[in-house]
Amino acid sequence: MAESLFRKAVEKRGDFIVQSAGVAAYPGDKANPETVKLLSSRGIAVDGFRSQPLSEELVEQATHIFAMTSGHLEALENLFPDYSDKFYLTCEFVEIPGRGVAADVPDPIGMGRKAYEETAKTLDLAIPTLIAFIDQTWQGD
Repeated sequence: MAESLFRKAVEKRGDFIVQSAGVAAYPGDKANPETVKLLSSRGIAVDGFRSQPLSEELVEQATHIFAMTSGHLEALENLFPDYSDKFYLTCEFVEIPGRGVAADVPDPIGMGRKAYEETAKTLDLAIPTLIAFIDQTWQGD
């Protein structure tokens, strides 16, 4: 969901490469059916999406890596300590109503449509702040 929403937010820019990967992802999984429904209702197709585990190659290539939760952030720092300057929380730069700044993005898996909508709302608030942060900090070639 996060990859698709971020991709949609920057689709007209042409200066972003957006990828998602998980610290415990099983390679090749399709998007969750509830995620597909939610994104489809927003005009976003995810037919070709397949999950991938995070690799050192992906970390090395990335300019910024945004973790969905503080647990994911800690795992990133433990797995790839040499790249910790690239790691941030997805909600690090935004206050989420009722949860504050640097809140975890809620994991909706198995929780029903309302949970997926809540996750999407959280990402809708966070993504513009991530884009602004990248614009301020990226030292392009």
